[in-house]
Formats: sequence, structure tokens, C-alpha cells
Amino acid sequence: MGEVEKSLAELRKTFKSGRTRSVAWRKNQLRALLDLISDKEEVIFEALHQDLGKHPVEAYRDEIGVVKKSASFALNNVEKWMAPKKGQIPLLFFPAKGEVLPEPLGVVLVLSSWNFPISLALDPLIGAISAGNAVVLKLSENAPACSSFLAKTLPLYLDNSAIKVFEGGADVGNELLQHKWDKIFFTGSSRVGCLVMTAAAKHLTPVTLELGGKCPAILDSLSNPSDMKAAVKRIVGAKWGACSGQACIGVDYVLVEDNFKSTLIELLKKTIKKFYGENPKSSKSNARIINKHHFERLRNLLEDPLVADSIVHGGSSDEENLFIEPTILLNPPLEAEIMTEEIFGPLLPIITIDKIQESIDIINSRSKPLAIYAFTKDETLKRKILAETSSGSVVFNDTMIQFLCDALPFGGVGQSGFGRYHGKYSFDTFSHEKAVLQRSFFPEIEPRYPPWNSFKLKFIRLAYNFDYLGLLLLLMGLKR
Repeated sequence: MGEVEKSLAELRKTFKSGRTRSVAWRKNQLRALLDLISDKEEVIFEALHQDLGKHPVEAYRDEIGVVKKSASFALNNVEKWMAPKKGQIPLLFFPAKGEVLPEPLGVVLVLSSWNFPISLALDPLIGAISAGNAVVLKLSENAPACSSFLAKTLPLYLDNSAIKVFEGGADVGNELLQHKWDKIFFTGSSRVGCLVMTAAAKHLTPVTLELGGKCPAILDSLSNPSDMKAAVKRIVGAKWGACSGQACIGVDYVLVEDNFKSTLIELLKKTIKKFYGENPKSSKSNARIINKHHFERLRNLLEDPLVADSIVHGGSSDEENLFIEPTILLNPPLEAEIMTEEIFGPLLPIITIDKIQESIDIINSRSKPLAIYAFTKDETLKRKILAETSSGSVVFNDTMIQFLCDALPFGGVGQSGFGRYHGKYSFDTFSHEKAVLQRSFFPEIEPRYPPWNSFKLKFIRLAYNFDYLGLLLLLMGLKR
């Protein structure tokens, strides 16, 4: 029996014992995660710097802080989430009572991503734990320092008979996917997401896919200069401030009216200079590209001759240090790969249009994005965006903050994924809501049973046509 089989056998035994269902076990694991994050903060900073060159401020904002917030929120609410919810039962069924009982799915698989290797591993784990599941966490081999840290450290803090951690490449992931799971949660690319779904289909395993897509920013003509400056700062932060553009919810391209393009480009240049200095390569605030494969992919996007001609700022690169300068492109061909595939890097195309309302048609001509960001004070445009586009989320006048809001579900639609998590939605994702209905043996209504006749057909028609109270009074022989 291999390591995977042994681990699964132990996890199933643990789950069958019922230990993970108790509120005490769930809270203990959540507290242990908080202890781990607090005890190992400096080690996490170093691992994130080794893998991605993240500055401690960025690392805390996007990784450590996210996990602390999520674990604390779950710890404070898990008991309430676990409680059965009263269901509204039609008066027709009186006397009866109903409830919705959340129960854990069982043994679940979480496949994490490399761009946020701490938060995208531990945040779904928090949801799986709070729902009472046994878990296998598969870490990304593309972030080896963070993967090694989590693989060595998590077993020291968490219940190792209920939570297993696996490292390794695609071969390990493929081996794990061959087994039957009660749920698979995957964060990553659409290409790998298709492989996950294919494997899950063999066992009819439910899947949550957190993918990506080309998230647009719509920049309306903001007449107030301070509003325009604020919008550009938020676009720059969302494009280059989160893992150097290697973020599924980062701004992929900007849509702006043609007469505002020069203003936008100049403000972008000034803001980039303010954030990253005259020489962004020497800035410690820039994360680096994860590896040579992704570096080459991004460089190839820029080397397309028609795309290269559209560069209006930046474009330089340093292969040895896996660095690509913040780059702005004006109207690259819409059929070029940079405009048909998710960029996932520090390249920002600007697409100009005659009227800002045309942005809706451009968005709708492409796959449904994970997020749409729209900077506008025009309430009519807001309503049109909400009514005429489809996306995982819509944010007006800011970027990426929806990811940090536990009160809102986070997830995609269509090719940007499906399923949702964060806060209570994470608990729900890893739970089954079981309907429980309890009835009495009295009263017993004869027309429910054969032999059928025309009277009973009339009775059934009444049951569907009358309101419940009227039907109950009818059955009881009372007048209304």
C-alpha cells in the first residue's frame, strides 16, 4: 500500500470515528492554525521572499493577514454555523417540524496554488476544518520554500490523523486525483481545472474550481482630478502590487474612452514611479516572476511584433532575476495572445473605445471574468454593468477588496470557475445541508393511499389548488 492509500485509510478511519464532527476538535484546529501563523511569522516572510520576492508588507497583507482574519472569523462563528436551522414547514403537514442540519462531507482534497502559497493553501483548509472534514492538502511545487515550510510545520500543530499534507509535482497531483473524494477544491489555471473535473467525474465527486480570467477595469471619464488619481492608484495597486500581476483577481486590461487615454497613461507612469521609483528593478516592493517558464511565457507575449509596437512604457526584463518591468501597452491587437489569454504578469494593455458603454460589448465578447472593476459615478452605467454582464464579482470604484470581505462570497462563473468560499461560504462549500423532517402519526388522511378513484382525484386537486390553511380546514371538516 502506497503513501496515498495509507493516508486515505487513516483519514477515513478518523472521520468515521466522528472526532472531526465535534465543535471542540474544529476550534482546536483553528486555534492551532492561529498559533502557527503567530509563531512562524518571520519564517513565512522568508519563505515568501525566497519563492516570489514578496516584501513583508505585501506578505502580511495578502498571506498572513488573510489567514489570521479567516481563522479568527471561523473560530468565532463555527458553533453558530454548525447549529441546525429551523425550516418552515407548510401547515398542511401539521403537526410536523423541519430543520436543515449542516454535516461534513467526509474526506476532502484541497489543491492549492503557487501565487499566494500560504493563504490559498490555508484559507480553504480553514473552511474544510470548520465544516468538520478530514483533509488532504496538496501544495504547489512551484513555491518550494513555502511548500516545504507547510509540509514540515502543519503536522506539528494540527491533528495529523485528520489532516495530511502532500508535496510534489503533477505526478503526485494526478495520483491523488485517481482516488475517490467527498469533495475536491482546486485553485489554479483553467487548463488544470479541466483535468481536475475530468478526474472527479469518474467518481461523481463534487468540485469547487477557483480559476481566473481576464478581469477588466472600466475607467469612466471622472471629471474630478482627485477621483481620477485615486482610480489610477487603485488600478496600479491591483495590477503590480499583488504578486507583480500574478493574481487571478488582478486587473488584466483597462477599457477607457479614446480621449482620456493620454491622461490615463501619464497618471499610470507617475504612479508607477511613485510606487516603485525611477528604477523598478531595484525596488524591494516588487515581487518577481515565479520561475523561468512563466518568465518566458510573458516575454513571448511582448515579443509578438504587433504587441511590441504597442508598448508605451516599460518592457525591459532581466531573466537572471526573473524580473519584468511594469509595462503599459496601448491598443495591442485584440486577437493577439495577450488579449485572448489571462496575462498573469506585470503587463497592462489599455484598450480605447469611443463611448464607455462599449466596454460592456467587449467584456461580453470574451469569457466571463472572475471580477469586473468599474470606476464611475454614472448610476446608469452601473446598472447596465450589473444587468448586462456576468462575472464572479463586480467592484465599483476599487479593486480586489472583495477578496477580503468575509460577508461576500468569492468565486467565479463559467470559465472563471464555479463554487464559492470565504467566511460562512467556506463552511457551506465543505458541508452538506441535510433536510430533516419529523411528523406525527396523527392525523392520518385516507385519500393519500390507493385504491384510487375519482373522489381522491378531486381531493388531490384541492390539495394543489387551495392555500394550505384552507385545505387544512377542509380536511378537518370546518367552515371558512
